[in-house]
Amino acid sequence: MAAVVLKGVTKRFGETRVIEGLDLEIRDHEFMVLLGPSGCGKSTALRMVAGLEEVTGGTVSIGDKVVNDVPPKDRDIAMVFQSYALYPHMTVKENLEFGLKIRKTPPAEMERLIAEAAQILGIEPLLARKPKELSGGQRQRVALGRAIVRKPAVFLFDEPLSNLDAKLRVQMRVEIKKLQARLQVTSIYVTHDQIEAMTMGHRIAVLHAGVLQQVGSPLEVYERPANLFVAAFIGSPPMSFMQATVAPGAAALQCRGFTLPVPQKARQALAGKDGARLVVGVRPEHVLAGDRPARGEAATLTATVEIAEPLGDEVVVHARAGEESLVFKQDPHLDAALGATLQLRLELSALHLFDAQTERRLCD
Repeated sequence: MAAVVLKGVTKRFGETRVIEGLDLEIRDHEFMVLLGPSGCGKSTALRMVAGLEEVTGGTVSIGDKVVNDVPPKDRDIAMVFQSYALYPHMTVKENLEFGLKIRKTPPAEMERLIAEAAQILGIEPLLARKPKELSGGQRQRVALGRAIVRKPAVFLFDEPLSNLDAKLRVQMRVEIKKLQARLQVTSIYVTHDQIEAMTMGHRIAVLHAGVLQQVGSPLEVYERPANLFVAAFIGSPPMSFMQATVAPGAAALQCRGFTLPVPQKARQALAGKDGARLVVGVRPEHVLAGDRPARGEAATLTATVEIAEPLGDEVVVHARAGEESLVFKQDPHLDAALGATLQLRLELSALHLFDAQTERRLCD
């Protein structure tokens, strides 16, 4: 097993900057998720670790060795792609054997490795089939098996679940998480799906426009986003944002159409910032409707329902308070008809405050 360290890693294609000064350490045995929108550089970063892309600047290390000039075959990594990339004319067993034969693995050892991987993944009855006879989930298991038999120091996953339907994605992300926990292999997983990132990773590295925005545990990134981008990208339904100005003496936050008390935790950070422009963020679970009790200090707002999205066990409500939009969840049996007027409470201790200019978080 091995840690992976990216130090000052830069990648450019001609004049186009894809990644700039990426510093990231993936610990030994860790499941690290690289998360971000399309074009943020996450797959490029993974491909540089794999050796499939050259590093423009900086260093990539696996274990204690800098591997910038080491060919992919000698990096002791195994990669699982978005496409299954199985050989259609080979059986499942032959697909699993292929890489081992290239490495001249002894037949007895090859049989042992394949049997072990097939047992772990539950594909023993499929070994004689060809890829066209398998479902999407079964093909992905075979692709995982091809990586497992290598017994690499590092697993690399490049959006491996994107081609699966929603139900199968849930099933396979559980399987991959269980597999990583069992094998204890250092793993880097690339996805644009923040639910995958939150449910699978030990830590999440959020990228945007080639720049690392924040690294932390799923809960840390969710509860204390470092900036507006992370706050908006993480969470479903997403965080609601309101424009605000700090009133004289930091006595209140003046939003568009209503005023909020300054949360106790923010008073010191806002001292001396009279007139400063802020962005106030609040997650759906901290906007309370009906008789749900508030945790700590709360502010009451009157809001008008603009749209309701029933999900069975709850309703996601989009409402307007003054000129600001709020998204929250409520009991499906409570009234959320279009145009209905609701009394809402915002849990002040859970508000997120960001500087409107720098977009950085202001306080914990």
